[in-house]
Amino acid sequence: MLLPGMNRPLKIFSGQSNPDLAREITDHLGIPLGRSTTQKFANDNLFVRFEESLREADVFIIQSLTAPVHDHLMELLMMIDAAKGASAHRVTAVIPYFSYARSNKKDEPRISITARLVADLLQTAGADRVLTMTLHSPQVHGFFKIPMDHLSAETVIANHFATQIDDLENAVVVAPDAGDIKRASHLARRLRLPLAFIDKQRISDTEVEARGLVGDVKNKIALIIDDEVSTAGSLIKAVDTLLAAGAREVYAAVTHGVYVGPALERIQRSPIKAVAATNTCRPPTPLPEKLQVMTVAPLFAEAIYRIHQGESVSELFT
Repeated sequence: MLLPGMNRPLKIFSGQSNPDLAREITDHLGIPLGRSTTQKFANDNLFVRFEESLREADVFIIQSLTAPVHDHLMELLMMIDAAKGASAHRVTAVIPYFSYARSNKKDEPRISITARLVADLLQTAGADRVLTMTLHSPQVHGFFKIPMDHLSAETVIANHFATQIDDLENAVVVAPDAGDIKRASHLARRLRLPLAFIDKQRISDTEVEARGLVGDVKNKIALIIDDEVSTAGSLIKAVDTLLAAGAREVYAAVTHGVYVGPALERIQRSPIKAVAATNTCRPPTPLPEKLQVMTVAPLFAEAIYRIHQGESVSELFT
């Protein structure tokens, strides 16, 4: 389909990680989701094929790097390579959740800076551009030598709290650790609320220790803001810390609901009122009682439209 002002067709395809989000994005744009096939052979090799012409098209491939991460990463690389081989004019990798963003520095001897490696792989496969959302480490942006657009879910989260919390004027935004203060501060200013943060120490990949709370949460509704929830260990520790400090209720909103291992059970057993996450990762089905989903499809649709039209996307970054 040709959008106004352009002479190249816009085509959007989805890998297997989050086709529901891809369909929601194409519905917002009023175009069909492109047809493609992915198969896995008996020897565990993947096979991908586009079922329509891509010649001189502006191609966007939507794929979150969720479990199984390496299958989804390999599928994305193969789709990019296949699109370039099919004479696509431009290929944009749309990666709503970039999981390796945590591996962004050499903080131990003899390890890989895997975020940089993934950036190199995407560029070698032929990606001309990358579109993502809320990187755990913004410096990953600098690993790419191609244009990268980094969207924020802040407006979506702010709207969620504004519509879901009845007594918002008695709430406080909470950063679950010092590294999240900047993100939480932006949200607090947007909602015109005070800010607090928890001083914590990470003991291992799945264990954290809360060392103190900075800010007043007594008799307040605590609104935890974070980039993702994985095993929910950090989240539950934060909830316990806030309730022990006198918080009346605790809610959380995150960009990426990864929910691995014991996460769902921990959330259901905890005293937290609700955990909301965007649909950058495919939500669990059926959706547990305490989980809520915020859609970012309109944001991605608008970003794709602007990139296709050659318009600025910078105002979507905040």
